[in-house]
Parts: sequence; C-alpha cells; structure tokens
Amino acid sequence: MEPAALPSWPYTSGMPALSLPPAPDEAATRLVRGESVSPHDLLGAHSATIDGVSGVVIRAWQPRARRIDVVIGEQHLPMQREVSGLYSVFVPDRKLPLRYRFEMTDDEGQVRTFDDPYRFLPTIGDVDLHLFNEGRHLRLWEKMGAHVRTIDGVDGTAFTVWAPNATRVSVSGDFNRWDGRAHTMRRLGASGVFELFIPGIGAETLYKFEIRTRTGALRVKTDPFAAKLEQGPGHASIVQARSRYPWRDGRWLAERADSDLRREPMLVYEVHLGSWLRGDDNRLLSYREIAPRLASHVSTLGFTHVELLPVQDHPFGGSWGYQVGGYFAPNSRHGSPDDLRFLVDTLHEAGIGVLLDWVPAHFPKDDWALRRFDGTACYEHEDPRLGDHPEWGTHIFNYARHEVRNFLVANALYWIEEFHLDGLRVDAVASMLYLDYGREAGQWLRNRFGGRENLEAVAFLKQLNLAMQSLHPGVVTIAEESTSWPKVTAPIRDGGLGFTFKWNMGWMHDTLDYFRVDPFFRKGAHEKLTFAIWYEYSERFMNPLSHDEVVHLKRSLLEKMPGDMWQKFANLRTLLGYSITRPGKSLFFMGTELAPHREWNHDVSLEWELLEDPRRRGLSDFLQALQQAYRAHACFWRSDHEPAGFRWIDVADREQSVLSYARFDGDAHALVVLNLTPVPRDQYRLGVPRAGRYRLLLNSDASAFGGSGYPVFEEVTTDAMPYHGFDASIVLSLPPLAMLVLLPEGDGATQLTAPSSEGATSKPVKVKTAKPKTEKAKTTKSDVATLEVKKPKTTKRKATTPKVARPTITKSAPEKPKVATPKVVKTESPKSATPKVETPKTQPAVNTPKTVKPKVAKPRTARAPKKDPSE
Repeated sequence: MEPAALPSWPYTSGMPALSLPPAPDEAATRLVRGESVSPHDLLGAHSATIDGVSGVVIRAWQPRARRIDVVIGEQHLPMQREVSGLYSVFVPDRKLPLRYRFEMTDDEGQVRTFDDPYRFLPTIGDVDLHLFNEGRHLRLWEKMGAHVRTIDGVDGTAFTVWAPNATRVSVSGDFNRWDGRAHTMRRLGASGVFELFIPGIGAETLYKFEIRTRTGALRVKTDPFAAKLEQGPGHASIVQARSRYPWRDGRWLAERADSDLRREPMLVYEVHLGSWLRGDDNRLLSYREIAPRLASHVSTLGFTHVELLPVQDHPFGGSWGYQVGGYFAPNSRHGSPDDLRFLVDTLHEAGIGVLLDWVPAHFPKDDWALRRFDGTACYEHEDPRLGDHPEWGTHIFNYARHEVRNFLVANALYWIEEFHLDGLRVDAVASMLYLDYGREAGQWLRNRFGGRENLEAVAFLKQLNLAMQSLHPGVVTIAEESTSWPKVTAPIRDGGLGFTFKWNMGWMHDTLDYFRVDPFFRKGAHEKLTFAIWYEYSERFMNPLSHDEVVHLKRSLLEKMPGDMWQKFANLRTLLGYSITRPGKSLFFMGTELAPHREWNHDVSLEWELLEDPRRRGLSDFLQALQQAYRAHACFWRSDHEPAGFRWIDVADREQSVLSYARFDGDAHALVVLNLTPVPRDQYRLGVPRAGRYRLLLNSDASAFGGSGYPVFEEVTTDAMPYHGFDASIVLSLPPLAMLVLLPEGDGATQLTAPSSEGATSKPVKVKTAKPKTEKAKTTKSDVATLEVKKPKTTKRKATTPKVARPTITKSAPEKPKVATPKVVKTESPKSATPKVETPKTQPAVNTPKTVKPKVAKPRTARAPKKDPSE
C-alpha cells in the first residue's frame, strides 16, 4: 500500500539536495551509444543508499524528453538529466517493488503519462529458454514474438526475439516514432534471446526490431514470429491479441484423431486462393468471402480435402507463396488470422479436410526478413555452399542449429494447432535431403561421412514427423520428394522419414508423357503407364496433377492431350479416370474441372465462364460422378498401399493400347478397362476374378459427359472360358478413348459420411449420378453412368450430389463483393455431327459362348459438342 504522501524534499533549481550518485560510466555509455544488451541493469528502479538514507533510484532513458517526472500516487518527482537522454531521481525511504509511472514532456511539447517498461521481470522463463536452445520447445510461438499481456495490473505487449550475435536489439514503432533508441531490449543470459515488456502497447500496433550488428551496422527486421504482417513496402509486424475465434469443428477434430487416411478415401483439390475466384476489377477476395463458395464447390465435386498453396505471408505474389516472409503470419492480403480460421472452419463444416503447402526448405533473401537476421547467418548457413540455393536464388535453412529446427517444427505445429489444419504438404523435400541438389561439382560440401546426404535435414524431418504423430494423431504429412530416396513414408523406428504419403512424381511424369503421345503411336509408349506399379508399394503414394504441370509453357492439361478437340476431351476424361482408379490417393489442381486452354495465371481468376460450354460441363459432371463412385466403393481406396488391393488383368495389350486391372477390398472388387485409342473395340474378351454378372458403374464416353455415346454393355454375364489367368471371362464393347468401370453383381457401395462439426448431424447421403445438362442430349440407359449404392456397413465421409456450378457472388449482400459477370461463351455449329472414329482392328478371334447374352443398347449417333471459340 502506498503512503498518503511522499517525504518532503528540498529542491534547488529542480535538483535534489542529496547528491545522486552518477550512473555507472560504462553502462551509461553503452546505453547512449546504442550498444547495451542489459538496459535493465541501469534503467528502472534499483535499491540505493545515499548519505545514509535508504531508498530507490529510478532511471529512465528517453532521448526525446525535455522533462520527465516520476509519478507515485499523487506525487510528482522531477528527474534530473545525467547525460543526454538519461534521467534519474532518488526516492528515499522506499523499497522494491515500487509502482510508479512517468510523465514526460517531449521535444515537441507533448505530454504523456506511461508505465516504465524497465520495471518488469522477464516474460520468458529459464525452462523455456533451455528447451529452445535444445530445439525442443513445441509451443515456441506462445513465448517468442509479440504477445498482448497484463502484468502487475498493467496492460501491454511482451516482445521476444532470438538474435544471438546482436550487440543491441530494440523495439521500434509508431509508439516511439520508430526510434530504435527508445526501447532497448535485454539479453537473457547466453540464450541469444532478447526480451522487453512495453506497457500501453495493444493489438494492431505496428512494430519492428532494430538490431545492431557486431560491425555497428543497424538492421531493421520484421518479427520472425509475427502473427500478422503489414503489406509492402513497409513489411512491419502487427501485434495480435490471442485469438478468441469460436470454433465449431470440435466433432471433426475428435473424429480426425481416430481416422487413418491411409485406409480412407482421399481426393485433394489444390487451391491458390488468390486466383481461384476474384471480384470486380480483379480484386482479391477475403478468406470469409471465399469460404462458403469454395466449400460448396469442392463438396459438390466430391473432393475430400482442399490443399492450400502457401498462405503464409509472402512479399512477392509471383512466388505463389513459396518464398515466405512471415512463417507465422497468414497472408494479410485476404484478411486477418481469424478470417483464415473461418475459412478452415467452414470447410470442416462441409466435411472437407484442409491441408497446407508448407515451405521449410528455403527462404527468400529479403533484407527485412530472416536473411542475416542479426548481421550473421542465424537461420541459414554462413557458407554459401550450404546456405544458398543456386536454382531458386534463396537461402537454405541451417538444420544443424537447434534453434532453427525448433523454429520450423514449432511453426508446423502452430498451423495445426492454431488453425486446425489437417495436414501439411512439405515442399521441395528432395532439395533438403541432398547437399548437391541443383549444384555442380565444387559447389557443395560433403557430409561427415563423405556422402551427399544432408544428415541434419534428415534428422529435422524425422523430428517434425515424430512431433506430428505424437501430438496430433490423424494429421498427415505429405512429402514432395522427386527422387528415389528410400523409406520416405516408412516409420521412423524402421529407419524411415515418417511421412504419411509421398507425391508420386515418377508416375506423374510418365503418365503425362504417355497421354501426350498420338494414339497411333501409343503402343510404343505402353510401359509408361505400366512401369509405376513395379515400385508402387515401396512407398505410400499420392498421384498429383498439380499446379506445377500447368505453368511455364508446359500447357494446360487439355492442351497436353493430342488430337482434335473431341479427342482432347476424351483423353482428359480418361486421364482423370485412370488417376483416380489406380492405387494411391489423388490430387488435382483447381480448374481441372474447367479444362481451360490457357495455362494457370496467378494474377487472374479461373475462367468460370467455361462451364457454359457443354463439353466442359460434361467433363465437370464426369469428374463429379467419378469421385462419387470412388468414394462409394472401398475397393478403390481401402487397400491403396497393399499389393492385395490391385491386380493387372491384362498389362500387355500394347497392340490395341488397352489396359485393364482390378481393384480389391477383400472379396469385393471393381474392373477398370482403358481403351487408349480412338478405335472402338467390340467383342473384347476380359478375364474376371468372379463368375456371375457384372454391371456398368461408369463410362467416360457417355454422351452425358460429352462422349460419343458408343453402345456398350450395361450388364454382362461371365462364361467359363479361362482368360488372363482367370477361370471366367466376359465380352465387352470398348468405346473410343474411354474408361469403363464394372462391378460384380452383389458388390455394394460403402456409404460415407463426413466428420461433422459440433452440434451438426451426419446423415448418410446416397451417392447417385446427377443428370448433367447437355445441349439437347437424349441419354439412354446404356450410355449414361449409373451409380447404384447399397446401404453401407460403416460411415466415414460424407458424399454430396449437387450439380457443379460456377461460384457466384450475390451483389446485394454487403459482405459478398461484386464479381464481374463473365461473358457467356458463344458457340457455333460444328462442321460435322459425329467425331471421327476409326475402323477397329479386331482382337485375336475368340469364341463367345452361347450362354453369354449381353444386353446391347440401340446404337445412337454421337452428338459432337459445339465448337470452342478459341479453337
């Protein structure tokens, strides 16, 4: 309790009668010169005895002050100036701790009252520092950076930063006119961590760290742990209060913890938020504006997950987010951190998981960010043969340093815990694993065993995956690893890296190379489709058709396909069908459903008006039907990573470019047949695993999907003729450039529900095929895919069946921005009414038993889609 009044002091010309001992020369000199790493030793309140009188000496460092008074209760004590900017006063008969404030008149005559930042104890403890220096602090973001706090009844913000070789670190901002001299931080022992609590600083305050290097140079840096960044050119950090976002996905998270995506359906929609959809005048939409539209669109198509290209703050939009400036800050171009939480929450409510593209392999050389943070190589290697990436012009993290590994592992956990993300796709893993990645001889250093493996990066990746698996069961990590590094997805205990999945880059390159080939020559490239199975079960693979394949003059997926426009669309439908029905999880880049001619451009919206074209509407409807069929039948996903889940039926029909295989879930199975030329194959015999009847599940050539409508069998009965190593076989008609999927009679579908949000219901939805809108299309029972779904045994994920529609923005709603209405694509009548179909080469003669009486639909003339104006 404060006394009623302070002792009366005699003052002469504003100076106390007692002689105040001067500040220690060395400490004062270092402070004035801006070289102090322990300002609290001099500033603030300290016990003292002067002329036999005990009391407290209070010192303040305010370079812009004309006058400063110490305010204790109702009393004002003028402070004397010892040297320029350094003020002090002796308060007799007082003991610590002492509560006081300053009243300062600055050099512009403005008066303000504030608490002394140098009277508070450190806001980070010894245990935290010890764990950080050992690389083991798993909630580091709660200690480092800027945190709004109340200490001793005083509101303010605690600032903490790691700058081990700095000779001084200060906090600057609007609150001190960006004067780095005003708020010098203290170094905490040998940890390399600097800390300061500044009273009166609240949320949304802009700040930076001013760092004095060993050479005396000043570097002004953003906070590596900042939760929000100002957009350029300022790049200031912005103080954020602890989020109070009201999450609604508690049930989703609980169900996720019990899930195992290795044995569940997984279809990933890769999204760049800045170009998925834009508003009027090409305006970027906010996270909240995007959320309901993205959730609706993705749910309609049947995807299980969204993968966001990096949403961490990045200065250069053309990097697509892969040159990160703020590792803990969501991209503020789209809104606040809570706005991003709303996006994730909305997707979870729709039954959609959310993955994030995460970049721990390298960081840009922007001087305001991590590069030479304290004048030395803190986050990168000092030696450019280890610390520079020659291909990308970026720095490589120093994984050997405990604090750097801790920074990255904590960052990964931050996105999972603070934003409820369901997994990370780790970018450029291959560049981390090899010391000679992208380097010529003489440009790299060998490891301690003389090899080219980056042993420290290997240790980091294991630490990352172990932390994820231990703290967040059900969360996945996906490696973009383009080499044959062994055991990427093997358990850590077995010598693996511990990832859940690995992108199958080899399959992707081989498959796209094959589909580029003119069908007439495809028999010479047959192995490009079959080779991947030889190594399929060496890892748990994901089949990616990502953003990387539709940029840099590689052409869009549609334009990679050979032939006329009808053949391009037929090829693309077959490619999508093959990607999903083969082993492995699947990923498609946004816009795949639109089949654009142009490559992806990150500066503009997707061309949603393309859905006005019947052919593209048919492709989108096919993708929807395909993904619903995939999700409904466990044989396509339950045993993705087990050899028992796949068997070739005929891998060797290169002459006719036909590929056939079966997918299994125990005894349940599905047959997949790909005809990869524009030549129909009638009376095509196929061995099957089970005698009985088979029914058509999906036909990519259905006229409803933009196909030719070539007549096919809706149901077939096996006969006893052995074929392809099976005791029974069937005879099919194969449409041109198409995929057929058949199910044995009696094999039902696995019903799926999504993990729902708290308080929401999870009602199973029967999977059906919506009738696609095609221009004057009259479909027959034989040429439309029919998805029959029986009552499920288990419920896991939710399948939806609404029509795919272009995301729209309601102009009347104030929270939904106006979006320029795209011009409808006008079409012209085609020159011919039917696609060109070549005369088939007959398969080697087979005798069809009399007992086989397949139902054949009445042939119909295929209606060619209207001509695309861009052709």
